[in-house]
Amino acid sequence: MQALKQAPPDMQCKDKFLVQSAVVTEGTAVKDITGEMFKKESGNVVDEVRLKVVYVQPPRPPSPVREGSEEGSSPRPSWSDGANINYQDATRESDEPPFCCWFQAHKEPSEITTETSPLISRLTEERNSAIQQNNKLREELDLVRREISKQNGNGGFPLVFVVAVALLGILLGYLMKR
Repeated sequence: MQALKQAPPDMQCKDKFLVQSAVVTEGTAVKDITGEMFKKESGNVVDEVRLKVVYVQPPRPPSPVREGSEEGSSPRPSWSDGANINYQDATRESDEPPFCCWFQAHKEPSEITTETSPLISRLTEERNSAIQQNNKLREELDLVRREISKQNGNGGFPLVFVVAVALLGILLGYLMKR
């Protein structure tokens, strides 16, 4: 898989992956693994995990200028080395695009933990307050529009102007007919 050059505009990805693992006997060679081993109907034990792509914006570094030289720095950790890499180190030292793509195992709603419950409630409160603020702004906008329409009247000419033009037209018509 390759990283995207640009993040999707809404930062939502529809990609999902199904990872299957099957139990095989010890000493099975790679060439002996077939698609038949991953069929549940055959009586094989197959574990399935659904993965969903989640885009995460990296945190902004405190300074855009790197301090120190590249020559004296320690080598970068590699995913294949089995090293523990935390999110800040991976995003700060990478030459990847300005966003990072991570995979997260799909969890059922019943698997909501105590860590996610406060997050969900906080996000729900933020959403509700944003909706209330949006409704309040719409009411203010309607009020301002009504006030502007009252100031302009019906959007036509003032009555005095219409009467003056009518009288002028009648006078000119009378003078031309004479």
